[in-house]
Amino acid sequence: MPTKKADRQALMLLGVLVCALLVWWAISRGAESGNGGSVAAPSSTSATSGTSSSSSAPTTSDNAPATTPVSGLGTIAESRLPREARHTLDLIRAGGPYPYDADDGVFRNRERILPQQKQGYYREYTVETPGSDDRGARRIIGGKGGDRYYTDDHYDSFRQILEGE
Repeated sequence: MPTKKADRQALMLLGVLVCALLVWWAISRGAESGNGGSVAAPSSTSATSGTSSSSSAPTTSDNAPATTPVSGLGTIAESRLPREARHTLDLIRAGGPYPYDADDGVFRNRERILPQQKQGYYREYTVETPGSDDRGARRIIGGKGGDRYYTDDHYDSFRQILEGE
């Protein structure tokens, strides 16, 4: 006849197994829905520049909800971006031409800082860095939903751009 200690150990093992199965199930359900089973947490290195992220959706001038997805990342107003980043946004809006062959290429989000989306959702664009003899570290990443993100440290952190602000 098993002892009470053996019964407790068996129940604990069963509980751990059930928890592991629940975690696996939740992760696999998230992957099926297109978010990879994870939610990008705001990065401590994605500080805001005088602006803050909000739990409410951005709004347009007529106060109707905008279609731009809310990322949960820190934000930066377009007007607070470096001049070169604002120029890159103008190029994106015009559809080019872009200064580098890699511009308008697919951004794969390998760092998993941006919200998880299907492959091909994000495109990347170079933000010129004065004095740099290569593309530098600054980029704007644009999503098909109109969401745009700025990084000045080559994908270590991002801030969602609040366009028109």
